[in-house]
Amino acid sequence: MERGNQPIWLYRVLVVVALVIVWWLASLVAGRNLIPAPPAVFEAAIRLFGDGTIYEATASSLGIYVTGLLLAIAIGLPMGLIAGGVPVVGRTLDPFFNALMATPRVAFIPLIIVLLGLGFWAKITVVALGAVMPILINTYAGVRNGDAELVEMARSAGARPGQVFSKILLPGAAPFIMVGLRLGATIGLINTVVAELYTAVQGLGGLLAIYGNTFRMAPYFVVVLILACLGIAVAELLRLVERRLDRWRIGTGG
Repeated sequence: MERGNQPIWLYRVLVVVALVIVWWLASLVAGRNLIPAPPAVFEAAIRLFGDGTIYEATASSLGIYVTGLLLAIAIGLPMGLIAGGVPVVGRTLDPFFNALMATPRVAFIPLIIVLLGLGFWAKITVVALGAVMPILINTYAGVRNGDAELVEMARSAGARPGQVFSKILLPGAAPFIMVGLRLGATIGLINTVVAELYTAVQGLGGLLAIYGNTFRMAPYFVVVLILACLGIAVAELLRLVERRLDRWRIGTGG
């Protein structure tokens, strides 16, 4: 993608350079014990990658994150499709959806720990609980807000309910579903760290707790930057999925 005659990646590189400069200046003003300079963080990164600490922690966090996100999709997507496609179900469950959406997920963590302990299943439940509602709500809204005139025309032409759903409602809901997936994926990544902080201390969240509590700020910043890179990678992956969905929508006439 280009803006004018300049590729967008050039602007992104300039933003990164500007952020590094601001970071370096902040380390000089605040003191390097509080905000480490970029070279110190780079040295810490070499050490953490060299001894395998980061690889092990990242693999642990990704396992929890991906499993929790897939569980959220497996629950939220079909529930949203059913609630949006069957009006009586949507009207019945709508207030409960809104109540769950407004409830902080952190409030459920003590209950999850009591029921599931501190292990893997507790962590993926925290992740899924955070990611499921944006996916569900946006899918529900996308199907419910389908083109009523187009649906009525299709029904008048003799289209079966399944055809109306697959050819009109589902393609029309695809942008809403992608918004839900992006929000769910972001919240899921945040909740992965939260789960690792509140339950057994491991993964990237565990490293944040260890380095933060011992004021080892250089390795702490390494973990923060890795989490930021994971967030960017997830966003780019979902962008590719969205492009595929756009081509599918065009192919179905959605």
